Amino acid sequence: MPDPAWKPRLVALDVDGTLLDPDAQTISPPVRDAVRRAAAAGAHVVIATGRSMLGTVPVLRELGLTGGVALCSNGAVLLDAATGDALAVETFDPAPVHARLAPLLPGASYAVEQVGTGSLVTSPFREYQLHGPQRLASLDELVSAPVPRLIANWEDHAPQEVFDALADAELPGCTTTIDHYEPWVTVVPAGVTKGAALEKLRTELGVSTEDTFAAGDGTNDVQMLRWAAHSVAMGQAPDEVRAAATEVTGPVTEDGVVAALARWFP
Repeated sequence: MPDPAWKPRLVALDVDGTLLDPDAQTISPPVRDAVRRAAAAGAHVVIATGRSMLGTVPVLRELGLTGGVALCSNGAVLLDAATGDALAVETFDPAPVHARLAPLLPGASYAVEQVGTGSLVTSPFREYQLHGPQRLASLDELVSAPVPRLIANWEDHAPQEVFDALADAELPGCTTTIDHYEPWVTVVPAGVTKGAALEKLRTELGVSTEDTFAAGDGTNDVQMLRWAAHSVAMGQAPDEVRAAATEVTGPVTEDGVVAALARWFP
């Protein structure tokens, strides 16, 4: 446990499964208020999410975070929290990645992010899965240009089936994570993780490594939890995620992140 006098200066928070209940698709008032207290106390509160820009901006507005930056698409897109504009975007070539995924996930649907405007999709995704407009596209169009994020959705399969199908797969030029709620794979450029993006931000802000905190629940949060000096996994997180954190709090359905933040921001 950290020193009682310690207070984090950089607070990194996942959204879905941490601040927001994926089933209810809402952020509870206690969670909202806990985040606002941390920001009011002077901490750099950074939303770090797998969501696109269009899915992140409404979260920032609901939380009242109007300054600093947010990390979207698992760190591939750096967002200005005040304006909602992209400050930096990292991309990769989706064509060879799709060519490798297609035989492993037969029948999967695909989506690529178009920063700030929506997504190209091979078939419609549910509204809560992709935020903003979806435009149907051929596979050729989908993989014709570099993108910050590609999603493969293996509908009607369990997440564990996706894990099994990709267990020995090597995908070129990218970083992949597999969701534990949905049967899908999120692909971003090689070397891009929430943890890597946060480390770059930490140095730019002049925050010491000892003054960092993170909370998350998914496999895309593992690097972020390992990066933080003190990290908290949500109670419903899988074992791999729990093992990466300093401690485990209550599940998102019980507003577990509130207790984690209240220790330093009562």
